[in-house]
Amino acid sequence: MGAEAMIAFDFEYYAPLSIEESITIYHKAQKQKKKVMYYGGGTEFITFAKSNKMVADVVIDVKKIPECTVFELVEGELHIGAALTLTELAESNLFPLLAKTVKGIADHTSRNKITIGGNLNSQLIYREGILPFLLLDAKMLVASSEGKEVLPVQHIAEKGLPNDQLLVHLQVQQTDLQSPFKVIKRTRFSKVGYPVVTVAAIVKNQVIRFAISGVCSYPFRSTAMEDVLNDRDKAIEDRLVAVCKLLPEPIVHDLHASSAYREFVLKNILKDVIESLEGHIKND
Repeated sequence: MGAEAMIAFDFEYYAPLSIEESITIYHKAQKQKKKVMYYGGGTEFITFAKSNKMVADVVIDVKKIPECTVFELVEGELHIGAALTLTELAESNLFPLLAKTVKGIADHTSRNKITIGGNLNSQLIYREGILPFLLLDAKMLVASSEGKEVLPVQHIAEKGLPNDQLLVHLQVQQTDLQSPFKVIKRTRFSKVGYPVVTVAAIVKNQVIRFAISGVCSYPFRSTAMEDVLNDRDKAIEDRLVAVCKLLPEPIVHDLHASSAYREFVLKNILKDVIESLEGHIKND
């Protein structure tokens, strides 16, 4: 029976205690031609299921899997479990850039439920939680019937994970965790809401790296754009004009903002970020 009274369909609910058990449940249900879904905080599933925009026959809750709730330093890497909530990450000082980024996602009540894995695999275009991981070339541990493998986080930036893969945890180098950074989010009407544009940036190897959400249909980091934005021989205004020609796809135009307005906001944020972080770069 469905766990939520307002969801109009029934589904089977499982809370496995291990990765292996979750994979077994998934593939047993798949063989029975059932639609299976991994479940973290459940906010997106419940919201979309109530409006019949998402359905599932089997839901596998991963919050009781120890590897999915890890949050610790391991041999020079910070391991961040996919089932950790945004609130848990926002209140930690282990990864300040991630904490600052996720504090801007949704309201406090929702952050208590939304998991970082759920945010990275959201059906929404924003997925702001991935920005810090893109900036630092993070890796992720995923599991499936084929076993476990470590992949670059860029692997899921555009489309998320395939349904049969479980995101276990993310891995970031400890040496990058305290680097200078800046996060700016602009919404249309209030501080809480979907971003018109969000930019996260960090200084690494004497250049500013930029990751962007809200501008295109998926969050991204572009080294070609970074080359232009870090060209200190050119005026900032010239860099901003040039960089908008290098976006990976046309700027989104929707009910939240027109493409022209998004471009205007993007240029202003990038200018603020450059002016804020260039001082952390040593002159030759």
